[in-house]
Amino acid sequence: MSNNINKYSYWLFESIITKNLCEEIIKFGISKNPEKAWVGNKHKNKLSKKELKEQKKIRKSNVSFFSEPWIYEELNQVIHSANRNAGWNYDWDYNEACQFTEYKKGQFYNWHCDNYPEPYKDHPNPKLEGKMRKLSLTLQLSDPKDYSGGELQFDMTVNKDRPHRETLKNSPQGTIVVFPSFIEHTIKPVKKGVRYSLVNWSCGYPWKEKK
Repeated sequence: MSNNINKYSYWLFESIITKNLCEEIIKFGISKNPEKAWVGNKHKNKLSKKELKEQKKIRKSNVSFFSEPWIYEELNQVIHSANRNAGWNYDWDYNEACQFTEYKKGQFYNWHCDNYPEPYKDHPNPKLEGKMRKLSLTLQLSDPKDYSGGELQFDMTVNKDRPHRETLKNSPQGTIVVFPSFIEHTIKPVKKGVRYSLVNWSCGYPWKEKK
């Protein structure tokens, strides 16, 4: 789990969220009517035909978003624990909206990282203005018996000429993985069934160099 930047590229909590709560989150996420997911901040109506075609090569999934306080009560203590235990000690103070994701047969998310090159500017949420994603979280909502494929895979290296990739086999329901948002990762195509997950991003002001 090590790379050139951090001793730990991710921190895993197996089955830390109860089955009942996972099922409640799935029901709640579905009730929000998941729609086709898009990459980046650009609205789908402003994408050209070429851009729409490229989007389909990067990502195929359905998502909905919510920011109910009860979900952050469950997630934040896990995020703080991972941040401390992994020795990252990143300075963050705000969570983005939670993304409920539905991967059906054949759907996937190609290689990407969650953070953007620059801090948020003119963001509709003033609490995110000037901040950037520092930690990413994925909560495994589905029972692995209900689907196959859809594995989470990390690229551990910065040197793309000598990549080292690690695949997490489908974890037990309620498992949480926390990792720095600059780590590249992918969700492999689902082969059977439906994979549900919850994703969240912890944000803070840009890193500062020590003087």
